[in-house]
Parts: sequence; structure tokens; C-alpha cells
Amino acid sequence: MKVENMTSEEQFLLVGFSDLPLLQVPLFITFTIIYVMTLIGNLLIMSIVYSSSHLHTPMYLFLINVAFIDITNISVTYPHMLIHFFQTGTLISLTRCLLQIYFFIFLVVAEFLILTVMAYDRYVAICYPLHYTSIVNKNMCIQLATGSWLCGTLVPLPYAVLLSGLSYCQSHTINHFYCDFTALMKLSCTSIHGFEILTYVNGCTFGLFPLIFVIVSYVKIISAILKMKSTEGRSKTFSTCGSHLTVVILFFGSVCSTYMRPTSNILIKENKMLALLYTAVPPLCNPVIYTLKNKEFTNVLRKTTQK
Repeated sequence: MKVENMTSEEQFLLVGFSDLPLLQVPLFITFTIIYVMTLIGNLLIMSIVYSSSHLHTPMYLFLINVAFIDITNISVTYPHMLIHFFQTGTLISLTRCLLQIYFFIFLVVAEFLILTVMAYDRYVAICYPLHYTSIVNKNMCIQLATGSWLCGTLVPLPYAVLLSGLSYCQSHTINHFYCDFTALMKLSCTSIHGFEILTYVNGCTFGLFPLIFVIVSYVKIISAILKMKSTEGRSKTFSTCGSHLTVVILFFGSVCSTYMRPTSNILIKENKMLALLYTAVPPLCNPVIYTLKNKEFTNVLRKTTQK
């Protein structure tokens, strides 16, 4: 399929993983399993929490938000990739490309902020347990979740406007499995200095600063855990928090390292591998970390399955 066969609207050729012909079948099977398991795990979380009034607490309210984001985010990229896995490349119009970029940035920013809010929720619950219900109340939870989603909807708008105004006079081949804005910027012959500044500012505001807040929160949480007298309680809490912190750092770190660099230093193949990390690992691991290690949730799950 050649890019020259275009309609009046500008189009781009997504390479996907067609440059790895010997790995097509193993990769297809692997990504399909990851996608299906992610959907099942996060849908299970949402249905169990929604159907059990016992779990209608701040932590599970935020968890439903994370589960929904994970389902939606992986669905923005994976189905298109799987459908066209065995083709040498697939054309995507600029409009569809911009929509994919918009929703990807929207959902990543929303998840960054929700995970930050969850870290604060755990900090208050562990460090100030007697004041938890007065600090983290229902209205505050709704406001924090709504604010996270609202920020997510607004952040991608300048990107969509700027990208739609660029001139793409170089190759129209995008070496990625979805329409990544850094790969699209590489194809432009228009100055993207303002674009890089915007990305850096947004990266600090919605990526780096929230990550620092999460790390500081968990340092205080771990300090409080070490002061616990109960060895069992200390081990259980530390295990859950340690797993959560690992996935959060992995998600924040891989996304920030991918996008908070000058475009001239970006290696597209390296970015494609990092993209597999942050699009697959957190959505797949979150259900395990937040539920299977949570006795309260597993008890509700057991009662539900035994009905």
C-alpha cells in the first residue's frame, strides 16, 4: 500500500510492527492476551465495586476511575494495531490521527492526576487514620475526580490545534503502532519550537510535579508503616503500597522520559518500545495490585462468585 494513493485529506502510513515479520504471530498473540486480560480485570473491578455498597468508599471511587481510564486508553491504541497486524502498513487520515492523539493525551493526563489523588488518599488513610473521613469526604472525592477529568479534556486541545496547522512535507510514514504526536512532529517541515515548550510545560505540570508528589506521599506512608507495631499489618500495607508505587513510577517515568525530550533527541523505535511499556503494563497490573492484594475486595468477590 503506497502513501501516494491519497484522498484530498492528508494521510499517513502507520508502520506498526510490520518491520518485525518473524515476530508477527507471537506479538499478535501476546498483545491480544494483554488486551483481553486488561478488559476482563478492569471490567471486573468496575462491576464488583458498583454492585457492592460495602465498597462505595473514596479509594474504590478513584479505583473505578482508573479502571475506566485503563480500559479506554488501551482501546484507543490496541484494537487498531491488532486489526492491521499482518499488513505492511495501514493508512490513517490526519483527522483520525489527531483524534487518537487527543484521546491518548486526555486519558494519560487524567490517569496521572487520578493516581496522584489516590496517593494522597492513601497518605491520609495511613498517616491520619482518625481524621480520614473528615478530610477525604464524598464531596472532595467528586471534586478531585471531576477536576482530573476536566484537566484531561483541556490539555490536548492546543496539541490538536498546533498539529493540524503543521505542514508535513517530509515522509508520511509513522514508525509507530498508533498515531504518536512525537512521531508526527518528526515529519513536519514547520518550526515546532513552540510545540516543544508546550510539551515541556505540560510534562512538568501534569507529569513531573505529580510524580514528585506521589513519591513524597509514599515516603511519608512508608515512614508511618515502619512505625506500626503489628508485623502482619506492616507487611501487608508495605506490600500493597510498594506494588502501587512501582507501577506508578513505571508509568510516570516511561511517559515522561518519552515526551519530555527535545524532538531532535527522540528515537522513534525507542519510543515505540517505551509505548508498549506504558500502554500495557499499568492497565494489566492495576487490577492485581488494587484488588487481589486487598482482603476487603477479595471477600466481596468471593461472596459474589458463590451466589
